[in-house]
Amino acid sequence: MLLATNLFEIISNATYFALAAAALWGLYCIVVIWTRVGQKRFKTEEEQDTYMDDVEAMLTAGDFEGTLEYVDGDNRAIPQMVELAVSNRELGFKRARQVMMDRFQRDVMSDLEYRLSWVGTVIKSAPMIGLFGTVFGMMGAFQTLSQGDVNPQELAGNIMVALITTASGLAIAIPLMIIVATVNIRMAKMQDLIGAGLTRFFEAFKAGLTKVAPKN
Repeated sequence: MLLATNLFEIISNATYFALAAAALWGLYCIVVIWTRVGQKRFKTEEEQDTYMDDVEAMLTAGDFEGTLEYVDGDNRAIPQMVELAVSNRELGFKRARQVMMDRFQRDVMSDLEYRLSWVGTVIKSAPMIGLFGTVFGMMGAFQTLSQGDVNPQELAGNIMVALITTASGLAIAIPLMIIVATVNIRMAKMQDLIGAGLTRFFEAFKAGLTKVAPKN
């Protein structure tokens, strides 16, 4: 009897710990994604347009060195991609563009999608962990009933574990689902904003390469 009680307490505590760990990991990934998106985009479209006006002016004039100095040290996505493409301009427009887009997908989007997939895993696993606690709690309750001389406090404790773990799993998954939807919108806006900036960059970059191309 004592062994069964100790085992019940151990598994109950392990279930609570697993739920807490899942919640913390999901929230950590959300915070990292939210912060990284904020670091990689301009705060407003107007701010990005002002920045791209300067970049376009230098690129169309063929001033690649000036462009590199202008974007140097800026950790936002567009300046970093501009720097990468301009640094690889000797590869030609198409190849430099491909190198830049591959780096963006690998270094920015893949990292965000990787962390977002972890949040999805937490959303799916938290209710399952809660369900495990529910099943285990009900097993303990039936075991208590099978003993004949039922201790109301022990029975209530078993049922409480079942209810708390179920509620905890849902309390973790439901808010994370809402937060993920918000994060997806934020990522989509970032991609739209970056896409608009890159459209302007590609046109100016191509014009700059044509301007400095050797004449036959």
